[in-house]
Amino acid sequence: MWLTSMLWSLVGLGTAVAAWELRRWASRWGATPEECVATWPGDELSPRATEVTTRAVSIDAPAEAVWGWVVQVGQDRAGFYSYTWLENLFGCVMPRVERIVPEWQDRTLGDIVWLARADRYHGEARQKVIRLDRGRVLALASPADWGRLVRHEASRGGTWTFILVPIDQAHTRLVVRSRGPEAPSVLGRLFWVMGFEPAHFIMERRMMLGIKLLAERTRGSDVALAS
Repeated sequence: MWLTSMLWSLVGLGTAVAAWELRRWASRWGATPEECVATWPGDELSPRATEVTTRAVSIDAPAEAVWGWVVQVGQDRAGFYSYTWLENLFGCVMPRVERIVPEWQDRTLGDIVWLARADRYHGEARQKVIRLDRGRVLALASPADWGRLVRHEASRGGTWTFILVPIDQAHTRLVVRSRGPEAPSVLGRLFWVMGFEPAHFIMERRMMLGIKLLAERTRGSDVALAS
């Protein structure tokens, strides 16, 4: 009897360790140790975030070419270059646009970035542009946090920031930093860890790979045309 209990305890412990390591891997997918501990633009907007993820991917295209894809994210623009079929399964009505649209290349502070069509989810599926360093940084937060930030207060719900780091004239590092809520309840923390985090990782990873693919494909077309 005691041997069986011990075996089940070991299985439980092993499962817990595996889950912890899997979560740790997902939270820093593609990022170097230095990138994970670095202070990035936008971090100052949510200094008391309880959950932080740093993900990164190298892209064989110059930063200005990558920026063209990043700046046009949003349901009312190019979508999020992720699993469109899965987004639409949840009623987002997400488009799939795989070209640079000149009319979508401009953003300003306070712009709404829709996560689903405006008539879905009572119009709450949206974020606002809270920091914009053209060609380099696009940071988003909830509309409620936008008001706090305008009053020079900290974000309570967290931030979602896209950062482009030029490696050289032809290569770019895309770093995506997510900072979670300031002080979630126990139930809120459980939802974050067990629900939001896995789903967000799956969709964000696909989005980053989608941006990489599109930027590199466009660069390849440009090179071919130039030659």
